[in-house]
Amino acid sequence: MRIISGKFKGKKLLEPNDNQTRPLKDLVKESLFNIIKHSKKLNINLEKSNILDLFAGVGSFGLEALSRGASNVLFIENYSDVLSILKKNIENLNLKDKCIVLKRDILNELSFDEFKQNFDIIYLDPPYKENISSLIVKIDKSKILKKNGIIILHRHKKENDNFLEKFNILEKKQYGISKIIFLSLF
Repeated sequence: MRIISGKFKGKKLLEPNDNQTRPLKDLVKESLFNIIKHSKKLNINLEKSNILDLFAGVGSFGLEALSRGASNVLFIENYSDVLSILKKNIENLNLKDKCIVLKRDILNELSFDEFKQNFDIIYLDPPYKENISSLIVKIDKSKILKKNGIIILHRHKKENDNFLEKFNILEKKQYGISKIIFLSLF
């Protein structure tokens, strides 16, 4: 896995040696960032944006965003083994001043009230088959997503997320067994 574009283009990211995590594949990541940059349906400027990376894993999405000019990323992850790799990836790219890493059980112990900022992009890459509808409701009620901000959701293609009707689906793409959904609040 590597950084695809921007300041750190070509830099390798450390990955875990287990099967507990599902790193974002380069092809999907490249497509995702092309949509952010070029889609007429999105009104987002990646450069200078504040990003919340939930279920951050090794930081593939957030670190790519920083390489492409994002202001800062708040990474939230609970899995200890991958958390140490995330921190090493941040250190290897010398990005400590643009990153905050929190260890939290996102579904059970995370309160968005503790955040002192709003976000332009909220990226969610939960484990497949995880019911995240209550998390999406919490994001909506907390008002942490800026006006014109987007939620990017990485899910298994067979997931039937009934909560999506409460959001404006801006883009939806499928890549192998994955689907990426770009959402905005009504």
